Amino acid sequence: MFVSFLGIKAVTDQGYTIEEIDTLTGPLVGRPKSGTFRTADLVGLDTLLYVAENLYPAIPHDQQREMFRVPELLRTLVDTGTLGAKTGQGFYKKVKGEILSLNPKTFTYEPPQPMNIGDIKGLRKHQDLKERLRALYRDRSRGGTFFRQSILATLAYSANCIPEIAQSPADIDRAMCWGFGWELGPFEIWDALGFEMVVADMQAAGLPLPGWLPALQEADTHCFYTVEQRVYVPGDRYVDPIVPTDEIHLADIKADPTTTLWHNPEAALLDLGDGVVLFELRSKANTLSAKVIEGLAEALDWLETHDAKGMVIGNEGNHFCVGINLAEVGKIAQWENLNPFNRSHSGIAKLLAQVQALVQRIHYFHKPIVAAVHGLALGGGCELAMACPKVVAAAETYIGLVELGVGLIPAGGGLMRLARWSANRALTHDPSDILPVLKQVFTTVGMAKVANSAHEAMELGFLPPDTQVVMNGDRRLYAAKQTVLCLSRMGYGPPPRQPIPVLGQPARAVLEHMAYVMEQGHYISAYDRALANRLAYVLTGGDLSGPTTVDDDYLLELESDNFLPLIDEPKTQERILHMLKTKKPLRN
Repeated sequence: MFVSFLGIKAVTDQGYTIEEIDTLTGPLVGRPKSGTFRTADLVGLDTLLYVAENLYPAIPHDQQREMFRVPELLRTLVDTGTLGAKTGQGFYKKVKGEILSLNPKTFTYEPPQPMNIGDIKGLRKHQDLKERLRALYRDRSRGGTFFRQSILATLAYSANCIPEIAQSPADIDRAMCWGFGWELGPFEIWDALGFEMVVADMQAAGLPLPGWLPALQEADTHCFYTVEQRVYVPGDRYVDPIVPTDEIHLADIKADPTTTLWHNPEAALLDLGDGVVLFELRSKANTLSAKVIEGLAEALDWLETHDAKGMVIGNEGNHFCVGINLAEVGKIAQWENLNPFNRSHSGIAKLLAQVQALVQRIHYFHKPIVAAVHGLALGGGCELAMACPKVVAAAETYIGLVELGVGLIPAGGGLMRLARWSANRALTHDPSDILPVLKQVFTTVGMAKVANSAHEAMELGFLPPDTQVVMNGDRRLYAAKQTVLCLSRMGYGPPPRQPIPVLGQPARAVLEHMAYVMEQGHYISAYDRALANRLAYVLTGGDLSGPTTVDDDYLLELESDNFLPLIDEPKTQERILHMLKTKKPLRN
């Protein structure tokens, strides 16, 4: 609430735009991509108002009480029924595919304006968050000014909350990281910026500081956390960090070299103890690169021949897996196009066959394999998670099949599994019951929709209905390990190979008509419609004249047959190139 109202005051009192504040309170500073105002829209502006109205009278002696007084902008929006995502408009509004933002002076929605907050692109070049925060703090632009003012106010307020609501800085840091998705808590940020400099700047700004702080100023360490990660607790003493027994941290595992059972430059197999191993993705952005694909196959070979109970697939990066390495696919396609003797895309076909064989091997493996999913799980990363019979997912998981955004269709088993899910989700296997579910799947994949949480992912078919959702993402790996052990003790057996009901040409005609209507309504482009028709073809079983059942391999072959020709399409190549250059989809 404190941080949100700082952002609102910056817009109303200091002339910052909504986009500027969301940029300065998002991933740039180690916070969720929704920033301040997108988060408010998702939570609901009425909810934000009710919390503030309850909090303000409850804290009469709080030094920063006035920061919790409801901003008039927020009250006006709620009074006019502008409540955020649930009403279609809040601080943002989507109009004909374009995201507009609120002008707080006119209460109209306008296209994004050029931002005047300094060299954000240059700041993003700092891969290390602490270095990036230090650079932004020193920056003299409007962006640096907002960050300094807001972070100093936040840190001072956090310090004054000790010992009233927490005894240790570590408690507040955990609350902000676990509850609000910050990569670093307030006191970790304070140490990163420089303890003495922050204190001096707080004093210059006239911010109130707690009575316990001078003792730390006089100490030799001048930090909240030591190199050994002992944490300062008021009373002039450092204590060992409380390590929860239900967490696994890979840094601790990898501190012992003997726990690394196998590795290549972009993947590793680690021993988690108790007969459970972990396959760790280490590629850039945790993509499914050729090395990762090879490594996962080797990990399964190892699991096949050793006395282990099962395997977890996961990592501690920002994301589970953002999909296939597009740069590698582009290079293979470019080489094959230039080589007159290799224009059949045999290299890409081989890679695709490897991926399909790999996900099938994972799904039907005789030992339990559990995906520990978090952050982004897109495209091939989504298909990897879908292949695992059991999943443990952080509540904040963004997962989906987004291949149409780069001019391709899912071809790593995702459509095959969604076809099966559609039949299982329906009340019966009668075509009239399956078709409504299949239409939902068709729209979800055709629009490249990404689930905004693990719970929504289960509703969309991207995660199994028995997915274990953990609110604290740091518990993922521990929970996944325990799931492997539990399944092993219960005598795990792989899922049975069951036929998949498909609906044939009549259902395909329905889905293709849906794509036609979307194109005519200018919701999708002509090329999007062509891609959607390929989706419909695979999901309904190809050229089958009517409803029947098929096996996994039949639909996997349809996926492959409809994926490979797209590599030669100019519009697909444009989309891939645009994604590699801008990290954004192109709708051509």
